Amino acid sequence: MKSKQAGFTLVEIAIVLVIIGLLLGGVLKGQELINSAKVKNFATDFRNIPLLVYGYQDKFRALPGDDPAASTHVAGATNATTPATCGGGSSVCTGNGKLDGFWDTSTATDETFVFWQQVRLANLASGPTDLTGATRDTFFPKNAEGGIIGIEWGGEHYVKDAGTSATTYLPGSYVICSRGILGKYVKQLDITMDDGNTQTGAMRAVTDGHTRGNAAVATTSIDDATTYTVCMGI
Repeated sequence: MKSKQAGFTLVEIAIVLVIIGLLLGGVLKGQELINSAKVKNFATDFRNIPLLVYGYQDKFRALPGDDPAASTHVAGATNATTPATCGGGSSVCTGNGKLDGFWDTSTATDETFVFWQQVRLANLASGPTDLTGATRDTFFPKNAEGGIIGIEWGGEHYVKDAGTSATTYLPGSYVICSRGILGKYVKQLDITMDDGNTQTGAMRAVTDGHTRGNAAVATTSIDDATTYTVCMGI
């Protein structure tokens, strides 16, 4: 005698499909919230760093990192002694009103390196302050993806305007850069803070291996799964 095999009814199948749909919707919504939170964190980094500059200037009438009297203004602070030549070819960098050195410098005596020590000792930011044995990767602040964040004088010409014949660069007295940001966040960040075009405006994206002085990457060339460095002029 043949036994009957029980199957699922259409109602049961429909219920299962609804449950799967709800689970998938929840996962997608959760991922969207995570992505949105990361973009907000990146944006907060770019908004907060100018406050460090202005806060220090308000306290001491000097630019952090460039302050020739930092060791007097802030207990434990170190005066920058490099770079040897700076904006305009001068041999005296501190006190010239420019944040000399590159935003991602590995030289602990550069203005762009001691900038972080000085704003922290001035109680404007948190983080390590001991320069003994300090490296860029351990001393510089990190973004939500673990990439370093830095700042430099705009005259260092890190990102050129688009076009092979362009002779102008990312505008701003200072340039803030944040490394290691996935392309999917880069595009959303530019929409949030600038003009939505990663090659123009005050915010631009370059490859993590960017050659100083080259142009930014066009939005259409940004790959969601590739990391980039995002820079903003202030």
